[in-house]
Amino acid sequence: MISLERLLGLPHYEITGIEETGGEIWIGARYTGPRSCPSCQGERLRDKGRIERLLRHVSWAVRSVWLRLEGHRWQCYGCGKQFRERFPGVLPWQRASEAFREKVFRDHWDGVNRSRVARREHIGSATVERYCQHFLQRLNAERGNTVCPQVLGIDEHFFTRKHGYATTFCDLRNHKVYDVVLGRSELSLESYLQRLEGKHLVKVVCMDLASVYRSLVRKHFPQARIVADRFHVIRLVNHHFLACWRELDPDKAKNRGLLSLMRRHRHNLRPEQQVRLDAYLAQHPALKLIYRFKQRLCYLLLKKTCKRKRCEKLAPRLLRAIYQLRQAGLPHLVSLGETLHAWAAEIATMWRFSKNNGITEGFHNKMEVLARQAYGFRNFNNYRLRVRVLCS
Repeated sequence: MISLERLLGLPHYEITGIEETGGEIWIGARYTGPRSCPSCQGERLRDKGRIERLLRHVSWAVRSVWLRLEGHRWQCYGCGKQFRERFPGVLPWQRASEAFREKVFRDHWDGVNRSRVARREHIGSATVERYCQHFLQRLNAERGNTVCPQVLGIDEHFFTRKHGYATTFCDLRNHKVYDVVLGRSELSLESYLQRLEGKHLVKVVCMDLASVYRSLVRKHFPQARIVADRFHVIRLVNHHFLACWRELDPDKAKNRGLLSLMRRHRHNLRPEQQVRLDAYLAQHPALKLIYRFKQRLCYLLLKKTCKRKRCEKLAPRLLRAIYQLRQAGLPHLVSLGETLHAWAAEIATMWRFSKNNGITEGFHNKMEVLARQAYGFRNFNNYRLRVRVLCS
């Protein structure tokens, strides 16, 4: 007899026959390992007749493999119950071995679309989806009920036109997605945050300048310190500055070359680009003052991992800049000053930390890839299951 343990990955089996019919391989086998009653684990069994199970197994090269497993119907002397023989490596009521089901799942996980996997293995597309759901639920169950991470990132991303947006909770310290919740409003997130475990362990929450998220964090994470995302703060400053420039010089603001120079940090410009920008600003003294103010403000906001004494020296500079913006008289600069004033504490906290929501944004790109591979999701629970497994 030939052992199938190494050949097919099934322990305690032996081959009783192999034949090829119509390009398919048919393998007869029987289980030779220990047997016990599934109810009482008793080993004193009585043979009540033979049974046979026909199963699909992992293909050899390009040829499909079928297993014809020979077994028995047993009756336990201990509890008196009758049962059909259990085959290791095969779940009850399944028509394929676990090795074949896992191979289908791995192929689909690696990026092969569902219809192509189905054609290759000569099964239905719904069967591929069912196998994938089974293993995704198993992998998700292996994670267990993890508590909330200490460093949490919160951001939104678009799900579908029907369901709208979803909120991502990301573990910034371990670089993985903690959970995804449908909705971004306080009403849609309230019930989830109320039953969230380990909220008292959260120390830092990083987010963009969204008032809804800030109020939720203050309510449900009272021990956490809110940190504004540096990228969104710098983008907000540039947005209002460019809007102000369009009001002062609408014709030149349409120049794509000048637009690229005005929006970038000065240390990223080449010498010839700095000369060109200085020549333009020399013709507009008021715009030159606003540009220099914007550069100083951005350099102030870019500082990070500062000690307490260093932050105490930077705080008056930030407050003075906010006061100047609110007194500027230009609508866009005043609006910027009001926003920075409302978020002054969260913005100042950026100086102490280097973490930001760039990790969360990176996972959003991966979620878009998952959605494209699946040609979109209609069921949010299926989408959430994939994200929790594949982005962890």
